[in-house]
Amino acid sequence: MFKDFVLRRPDHTKTDTTKAGPGATVSKPGNVVPYRKIDDGLRAYLDLKSRLHEELLGRLNLTVLDKVDRGELRREIGGLVHDFLAAESLPMRADDTERLTSELIDEVLGLGPLEPLLADPGVADILVNSFRNVYVERYGKLERVPVQFRDERHLMRIIDKIVSRVGRRVDESQPWVDARLDDGSRVNVIVRPCAIDGPTLSIRKFSREPLTAEKLIEMGTLTPGSAAFLRALVEARLNILISGGTGSGKTTMLNAMSAAIDAAQRIVTIEDAAELQMQQDHVVRLETRPPSAEGSTAVTQRDLVRNALRMRPDRIIIGEVRGTEAFDMLQAMNTGHDGSMTTIHANSARDALSRLEQMVAMIGGEVPLQAVRRQIASGLQIVLQLSRLADGRRRIMSISEITGMEGDVISMQDIFVFRRRGRTDTGEVLGEFVPTGIRPKCMELLAAAGVSMASETFGTGGDAG
Repeated sequence: MFKDFVLRRPDHTKTDTTKAGPGATVSKPGNVVPYRKIDDGLRAYLDLKSRLHEELLGRLNLTVLDKVDRGELRREIGGLVHDFLAAESLPMRADDTERLTSELIDEVLGLGPLEPLLADPGVADILVNSFRNVYVERYGKLERVPVQFRDERHLMRIIDKIVSRVGRRVDESQPWVDARLDDGSRVNVIVRPCAIDGPTLSIRKFSREPLTAEKLIEMGTLTPGSAAFLRALVEARLNILISGGTGSGKTTMLNAMSAAIDAAQRIVTIEDAAELQMQQDHVVRLETRPPSAEGSTAVTQRDLVRNALRMRPDRIIIGEVRGTEAFDMLQAMNTGHDGSMTTIHANSARDALSRLEQMVAMIGGEVPLQAVRRQIASGLQIVLQLSRLADGRRRIMSISEITGMEGDVISMQDIFVFRRRGRTDTGEVLGEFVPTGIRPKCMELLAAAGVSMASETFGTGGDAG
């Protein structure tokens, strides 16, 4: 099979005898390296790698790459690199040659300079501001890394590889796009003319091991009591809204809570870019589709919510509610589709309800505001508010219960809250996630569903059995 992989091994002809410099230091997992400017030596190294990559593309049978053993591929590309350097009279140390071979494999099989960052378990976000300006978030902190692309064309080639895999495109006529990597990592791209300084790429990495409630307890995000309460809410099929700002951990929390869903139930997930990690077998995953260059009609989240209602779902889970699909979601919650969950961008639980109102109003028509609020109050039972604190850590700020209407206002009460106690000398935010002492009104719903919880969980006496 390998003879089909390498089509030919052409003779090298000298075109440029510029010596390659030592190259850029590649960030390895858990290794923080200071940013380095592109100097003449690094530019020569990047140019050399680009020339080698172009020659490899001309020689490799790309249609069978996924069938070739990686070790065999490394040996073959290593031999080609050795021959090329010898033919060009370009001396290079053994460790630099090894790194060059690894980077060429990343270019051919993966996403080039991004591969070491994708492999680093400490990196949560990869932020490419331009071909020479890359940041990552490690453990809640942003830092610049010595990862660079040869030029803007190189970065665009990597971007095209990402978006084409999920049937999407990005260019001047469609300068931004949401996509995902093969492992589910979320990707956003925006290019010229909207991105003034060149293509910008943002990757929210997909955790290979989904966080569980037990891990969230170990991290201090949840207490045993609040974790038991959340599990009870999911088991009893209450409708839950998870609210928070960008990067606050909404999807992580949704994934963790979904583990409590009965494996016998049929789950339909709806997302702009699929990233939810359901741990059950009976899951139908739906994803939106933007309009194509050929003029095919876009498929929106609202289209998918409407279709999901015809699919006999036990649970409908929307990755993030953003627009008019909020109306259909509330209709579903109020017509027997209990146990639905979704996330929303908002800075407080009260703001989350206000945003829902605005989204429903986007459908047009003369829907009275009071009617919308009554739909929210009767359809939703719980709002979780998440936040990313000043020290970079993600916390649940409150678990609030919607208790009904008081006049024209949706009434809520906090069941658990995060109480801050200041900051340490190193900037760490101090505080505890504690019950407020209020007995949830939904205890009757939990009992009716056969879920038992002690009142001590909420800081009150007696047994709610």
